[in-house]
Amino acid sequence: MPAERRSARGRSAVGRFPSVTFGFGEDTEEEKEEPKENNVKKGNACKEWLRKVCPCCCPKHDDVIDTEVTLVDGLGKEDGGNEVLLKVKSIDLLKSKSGANRTEHHTHLYQSDNLIIRRGQSFEMWITLSRPFNPSSDELHLDLKTGPLAVVAKGTHVIIPLVAKLEGDRWEAAVVKQEVKKIKLLVNSPTTAVIGRYQLTVETNNQNGSASSTHDPANDIYILFNPWCQGKYGHLMVNSPDDQGVLEGNWSGDYSNGTSPTVWSGSVEILEEYHKKNGTPVKYGQCWVFAGVVTTVLRCLGIPTRTVTNFSSAHDTDVSLTTDVYLDENLEPIEYLNVDSIWNFHVWNDCWMARKDLPPGNGGWQAVDATPQETSQGTYCCGPASLAAVRYGQVYLKHDTGFVFAEVNSDKIYWQKNADGTFTQIYSEKKIVGISISTKAVGSNERSDITHLYKHPEGSNEERIAVETACSFGSKAKAYSSPTAQDVSLEVTLDGDGPKMGKDAELMIKLKNSSSQQRSVSLHSQVSVMYYTGVHKATVRTDTTDIEVLPNEEKILEWALEYKDYKDKLMDQAALMLTVSGRVKETQQILATQFSFRLRTPDLIIKPLGKAVVGKKMSVEISFTNPLPQVLKAVIFHVEGLGLMTARKINYGDIGSHASVSLTEQFIPTLSGTRKLLASLDCKQVRQVHGVSDITVEEKSNAPL
Repeated sequence: MPAERRSARGRSAVGRFPSVTFGFGEDTEEEKEEPKENNVKKGNACKEWLRKVCPCCCPKHDDVIDTEVTLVDGLGKEDGGNEVLLKVKSIDLLKSKSGANRTEHHTHLYQSDNLIIRRGQSFEMWITLSRPFNPSSDELHLDLKTGPLAVVAKGTHVIIPLVAKLEGDRWEAAVVKQEVKKIKLLVNSPTTAVIGRYQLTVETNNQNGSASSTHDPANDIYILFNPWCQGKYGHLMVNSPDDQGVLEGNWSGDYSNGTSPTVWSGSVEILEEYHKKNGTPVKYGQCWVFAGVVTTVLRCLGIPTRTVTNFSSAHDTDVSLTTDVYLDENLEPIEYLNVDSIWNFHVWNDCWMARKDLPPGNGGWQAVDATPQETSQGTYCCGPASLAAVRYGQVYLKHDTGFVFAEVNSDKIYWQKNADGTFTQIYSEKKIVGISISTKAVGSNERSDITHLYKHPEGSNEERIAVETACSFGSKAKAYSSPTAQDVSLEVTLDGDGPKMGKDAELMIKLKNSSSQQRSVSLHSQVSVMYYTGVHKATVRTDTTDIEVLPNEEKILEWALEYKDYKDKLMDQAALMLTVSGRVKETQQILATQFSFRLRTPDLIIKPLGKAVVGKKMSVEISFTNPLPQVLKAVIFHVEGLGLMTARKINYGDIGSHASVSLTEQFIPTLSGTRKLLASLDCKQVRQVHGVSDITVEEKSNAPL
């Protein structure tokens, strides 16, 4: 049975980028000449940087690898001189821009004739051999190498075997078609494959010897990140101070030694100049130019990226997470102390990625800023900082979250110098930083306001809590009045095994007042749908309530989320997060907690029918009850068990609202002992439905009847 092509088409609109040109034109004759020994390192900075961040843009023209053939003595030809050693005559990577490889991988708009694919997806290729391939006596595998020193342990040297069945998310290949001396392979790559340009050779082996194909640079394979499947992302440098990056910044107003930042109209010209000048940073750039180049390079590599503009953007220089203005005794500015600033606007980038290094809920859009403003761990870079962490003032989460928070939501605080040289806070402005944070709308040239992703509404209690939470970790934590007591606690709990799919979700919010005085608490709650990677998908509901807690009282609040509120918003794992925050009126104590929970899906019930004996047919009954008050459409059951039955897919059809169904499957056990039979149900309306049954299989009896 032919292996199935795994398509990522239609999974998401994220990452559908406009036509991007790969490469920088044809090499000149001088570039093709062998460099002299004393000029060997000239241009390495540019080429190494480009190969590191985008190997497609700056291919390395390596010498062709000679074909190696190893023969067993006395073998190699049949009687009459016919060749029996299996050799590769040609390789066709099916790299046409209109072909399936390029279109299915969303790389058909790249202006390159190379095979450009995305990791985590399959691609096809033809191999023409010197004779028909015989799977019973011939062996064949693909050999891929990337980087200057390819190592198997680091994933830069990959040996891809032929397998009988593709399993997915690993390096593997299967023969899907054979035509005389030609074989067509379907090749899978894992979602964790190293990004880069791979040299491809094909190696064959049989009893008569082995052979390796000649390396042809035209058959190199370029593997990019894949926005259509889960993966991991990396890091690059665009500014020049630390890593010979693409651009040199200049805010002096004198651009006589280069190009004014306002002249640039796109990134291609900048990248071409960087390449042409052998890695010399291009003069000059400012924030919008840095951000534009980052957008181009990261989208080229396959990382979803957008350019973000923040109007009235603060620049915090002392990690106070506030914008500070210092005045003398006469209320005159002390200029040498006033190093914080608020820019008219500042431009950076958001990149989409999972953040498994952070607590759940912090995946998704991450702020990265290539403009060299402040160093981060000794390097001029900023981010990635989770927008969720910025929004809630969780500035202790990496990377550079505090700096980004100050850019969008810091207060402007005025300090007056005292006679003894100390300073006293005299005034603060709370709504002047982070206005109309914007990006380009998808599919149009309209402005899309994304301020709500960076912070709560200005002046809201949630926004004030975020600011004060953030500043408590800053260098001027005392700029905000500390609570006079910490005597109220907040906790979220649930009873039993938790809420069930199709039912209302009921939790309990517990407030405990350990003081001898009454406390008034203003509580804010927000429940959100989460991806299983911790990425926020959508807000389902928000609530605000005021609670009076008597002295030494423990008050339990019942919190419920109705089915109708979440039924059309859940993701595969039915994961939700309840965020509760608040303030104690009498003491200004801040309360905050997040509680993740999952709606339980029903189990499949598997019941063996009859005795299980090796070699004898038996049956199992699989039953299921639809928990939802709606029809489940196009239900599919999957059943398998090692030693019991191979994987089986059953297209069941629809299951009515709250209906119970059962089906019977027959199989012949092949192994004795205790075996597990696993079943799952899948449809659009409900996911993650499983069942398992232990079945004890007896040995086949040899006794005569």
